[in-house]
Amino acid sequence: MIQSMTGYGKTVLQLSTKKITIELKSLNSKNLDLNVRIPSYYREKELDIRKKLASALIRGKVDFSIYIENNGGDASSKINEAVVKEYMEQLKNIVNSNEVELLKMAVRLPESLKTEKEELDEEEWKQIDVSIDETIAKINEYRVHEGESMHADFVLRISIIEDLLNKVIEIDPLRIQHVKEKIKKAVAELEAKIDESRFEQELIYYIEKLDITEEKVRLKNHLDYFMKELEENTSNGKKLGFITQEIGREINTVGSKSNFADMQKLVVQMKDELEKIKEQNLNVL
Repeated sequence: MIQSMTGYGKTVLQLSTKKITIELKSLNSKNLDLNVRIPSYYREKELDIRKKLASALIRGKVDFSIYIENNGGDASSKINEAVVKEYMEQLKNIVNSNEVELLKMAVRLPESLKTEKEELDEEEWKQIDVSIDETIAKINEYRVHEGESMHADFVLRISIIEDLLNKVIEIDPLRIQHVKEKIKKAVAELEAKIDESRFEQELIYYIEKLDITEEKVRLKNHLDYFMKELEENTSNGKKLGFITQEIGREINTVGSKSNFADMQKLVVQMKDELEKIKEQNLNVL
């Protein structure tokens, strides 16, 4: 079953001191374009995250983010007491103020707060890793759901092209007769003497050049092949893209050979449906 490259997944992990939000978004792209935004103290896990995402999502423009909201349980910044006291002593020599005012001024000065670097907690990371897997499962579920809608649309478009092809096949004998009459009328208007036998040979040769039997057969085969690939277990948008190119090639050839207004109208309709398929296929995984 085909899958869409568009998807979204979000998981919130509530720990004792912080809330961790893991978010995944993906859009269509020819290859995997992965953007990872995580806090610096998880940076050593970035390579593992990238490998996990690449294996699970395969293709698309993917944005992965981890957001942290501290609950205030542990403060990563602490007052640098020695520096603050030194500032207050110096300020006493400059301004005449009480201890509270001096303290307010001192804590605003550089290095009054010292930030303790947060280290990676492996037990915490195990929980985050599980949440990443849950987020991946959510985005893949989203992709599958979107793929189901795209599958239904593809089936509709292919069936329309098949119906139009059947109409082409139906009017093809009429087209050949029309071309013959058109040529004969043009020759008659010339009022020139012609060798009837030679004329018939040339006419047959010309009609053979306009024959679309092979194109009709190949186009039907390509349409069947497209439908077969839609039902495969794996989603392969690139392969479907190659098939649509072949479908387009046969439709174009039929159009260039048709030389018949009614058939050209059908060809234009087939091209219109194929363009809709191509546009949708850009988003297939």
